[in-house]
Amino acid sequence: MTADLKADVNRRAAALFAAIDDYEEADFLSAIDALAAELPEDDADALFHRGSARDSWGHSDLAVPLYARALEIGGLTGENRRRATIQMSSSLRNIGQVEEALATLQKERENGEDHLSDALDCTIALCLATLGREREGLSLVLVALAKHLPRYNRSMANYGRALVEEAE
Repeated sequence: MTADLKADVNRRAAALFAAIDDYEEADFLSAIDALAAELPEDDADALFHRGSARDSWGHSDLAVPLYARALEIGGLTGENRRRATIQMSSSLRNIGQVEEALATLQKERENGEDHLSDALDCTIALCLATLGREREGLSLVLVALAKHLPRYNRSMANYGRALVEEAE
């Protein structure tokens, strides 16, 4: 298998996901599965796309094992590793494994910042809210959102951090 084939499959999978609303569930899953079949059976990116497809249609229980296997194998291309971690954790939360999801996300946070950091923090916030720790979750979301506001960036980030500091 060539790197070009993997890049092509990833590009075509991204195009399918961009048009997901144009598909019925079965047709979308079939299209992703056909793409994934172009890669070796135990290819991490193929497993990631298959997990993402099931996740996108509300089948968290089917997505988690696919994400977990992809992460276990290693070798996910580009940002797919971080996305798999975030998406698997979100799915774990959906199926009631919130503590595991939160621990996975917090460990991922140690890998530094990138363009997915705010999505990571939002997923952590959802886990915290599920665990009854809404104030901590709101703090994370406000700090993440503050970077994107046209004004009041500093104030909102400070207010977000203060929510947790006040509680301590």
